[in-house]
Amino acid sequence: MKFNKILVSGLLVASSLLASGHANHWGYTGHTGPENWGDLDSKYTMCKVGVSQSPINIANKVTVATGDLAPIKFHYRTGASDVVNNGHTVQVNVKDGSFINIDGIKFSLKQFHFHTPSENQIEGKNFPLEAHFVHASDDGKLAVVSVMFEDGKENPILKKIWNKMPHHVGKSASCGLTAKVINDILPTNREYYRFNGSLTTPPCSEGVRWFVMKDYSHISTAQTKEFLELFHHANNRPVQAINARKVMK
Repeated sequence: MKFNKILVSGLLVASSLLASGHANHWGYTGHTGPENWGDLDSKYTMCKVGVSQSPINIANKVTVATGDLAPIKFHYRTGASDVVNNGHTVQVNVKDGSFINIDGIKFSLKQFHFHTPSENQIEGKNFPLEAHFVHASDDGKLAVVSVMFEDGKENPILKKIWNKMPHHVGKSASCGLTAKVINDILPTNREYYRFNGSLTTPPCSEGVRWFVMKDYSHISTAQTKEFLELFHHANNRPVQAINARKVMK
């Protein structure tokens, strides 16, 4: 499948979704909520029939200790261009030139965005916030690096983003985040859990490499509340069946 890579709802998907008009609206509540995504549009069928869907609960019983997971080589060298309220999340777009290397493939960092509460769980626990760093290779492969935020003191980096995030859907603003600040969102310890999954939003396409950082950052209760009040509801998809998958650690 060829990808004409565009950003839709904060994630890269095939451009065919927008051909001949917009795909059906989806959301996180009511009849457009996650439990109904697969029935909203034929393009969203994977949301209900997929067998490698994200997010998941990362529990000891499904993890496999490989002992040889290669480190992710982070090369975040560029700052942010703007911050966008796309109606589903707050998304920080990153200028060209930042990337990771994993599996011998270069994945360019396109953007990062947030979910509250977290989408992935660890031992059945949701976190107040989860950041997804979305990357794409030249041939359309996707890789997502996830960072969890636990309750704690105010996060100065999130404060910079929250101060700039637009309160109206479709609006954007310059945020001035430098490459150093973006790097500082990542934990110092870069150990991770790895599994094969999907987009966590329609069309729920599979084949996405997921890397969930084992160490956490922090967020204050007031900052979580401010983000939640922006959309007036949670913006997380519930965990999906892990089926035959294993999580490498």
